Amino acid sequence: MKYYKRDRSYSWLFRRKDLRRRIVMVASIIFLLICLAKLTRAQDSTGRKTLSPESVIQIVKKFHPVARQADIQIEKAKADITIARGLFDPLFYNSSAQKKFDGANYYYYTRPELIIPTWMGIDITAGTEYLSGDRTDPQNTKGETSFIGISVPLAKNLLMDKRRAALQTAKIYREASDAEKRAIINDLLLDAITTYWNWVKQYQQYQIIRNAVLVNEKRLDLVRISFRQGDRPAIDTTEALAQLQNFQLQQTEAWMQFQNEGLNLSVFLWKENDAPFYLPPDAVPDPQSLFMNIERLLLPEPGQLQETALKNHPELIQYDLKLDALTIERKLKFQELLPSVNFRYNQLGKGYDIVKTANAPLFENNYQYGISIGLPLRFSQARGEYRKAKLKMQETQLQLNQKKLQIENKLKSAYNELVALKVQATIQENAWRNYLALQRGEETKLQVGESSLFLVNARENKTLEALQKLTELKVKCFQSLAKLNWSAGVLHLL
Repeated sequence: MKYYKRDRSYSWLFRRKDLRRRIVMVASIIFLLICLAKLTRAQDSTGRKTLSPESVIQIVKKFHPVARQADIQIEKAKADITIARGLFDPLFYNSSAQKKFDGANYYYYTRPELIIPTWMGIDITAGTEYLSGDRTDPQNTKGETSFIGISVPLAKNLLMDKRRAALQTAKIYREASDAEKRAIINDLLLDAITTYWNWVKQYQQYQIIRNAVLVNEKRLDLVRISFRQGDRPAIDTTEALAQLQNFQLQQTEAWMQFQNEGLNLSVFLWKENDAPFYLPPDAVPDPQSLFMNIERLLLPEPGQLQETALKNHPELIQYDLKLDALTIERKLKFQELLPSVNFRYNQLGKGYDIVKTANAPLFENNYQYGISIGLPLRFSQARGEYRKAKLKMQETQLQLNQKKLQIENKLKSAYNELVALKVQATIQENAWRNYLALQRGEETKLQVGESSLFLVNARENKTLEALQKLTELKVKCFQSLAKLNWSAGVLHLL
């Protein structure tokens, strides 16, 4: 068997024999390495399904069970408003009584009445009355009569009562449920977008390693051809094979992580019929997500973003609405400190002609009125309830101030993180270009016989590590941007 001594000058590349084949081989390697240096775009032209972050946001907002549950809470709040409005519904009431004893007709009495509550706490009543019998109360009027009256609170319940408080509070809770939904969606979208970009990152890592496998498969074939022709030593085939096997292992790991991240992303994807949706194995990110240009990533103005957060953050809106509800509760508790003074007046008329009764002059004839007064001597319960309501407002205000500070700090922290990541990504991109230049330089040295395949592989590994790190930093930039919008409470608006 003939033994080929290692030719350190690598003059085999410049031998005239099969020179054209050598040139084609080197050109093919360089072309594949250039393809490796570029981030691979989604091949949607091949028919594979693509998914964009905008699509993820829309799917989560429309079909995710948590978002649907938030919608149910809003509908329940609307139902509470309807319940509270029921306290102002007109009420028809009828009372009838009859007594006969030992053959005597004591009385027969019927009184249909319509009660109409109003927003100002005044109740309007109208109805008819019929009384007959041999032993009726002299204070009651026999025969057919009609009446129309009014009941007015003069102190307690004049400015606020339980009916008005219940309706106003229900409306506030309706707005609070909407703000709570926005807060829930804001948190949910942060998790969904973060998972989406992790899925993009794993796809990019898989594509990088996959391209490296293609390059090294081609390189191994060329080295084997050179070995069989006596231009390369046997050890170089082992070197090329070891490099290829290393990348094949990484490719398997990258594919597994990409599929697992797809499963994690599927947790946020649901269908319209409340059925879960699983990403198919051939689904890939859309081309816009893969072409991550950090230079075009515009940083929002921190002052304007902070102002927007303080005005529109759903968690702050919830505290504001809670303060509004507590204000209503305080007003209601204050009414307990007032004496109960109620005035009631009825205009009476003969017969069932209520219109004629209503047109009669007041306080002249056929009328009835009364005043009732109730006054607790110490107001102990009322004073305790009112003080408790004020303390609740003070406690909520302190919580609101603390929440504002937390949001401001989260905004500043997220903004600083985004700025730092953008700088790091820019530096890493330059570093990757330098590694790529070193790799190409090493390949050039290999062509003139001043390097070895081992050094080229080492340079290639460094280039791939730099490219993987660059992809990771770019993904972190987009995740940090989502976190910044989440901190401002506007992620659900995207």
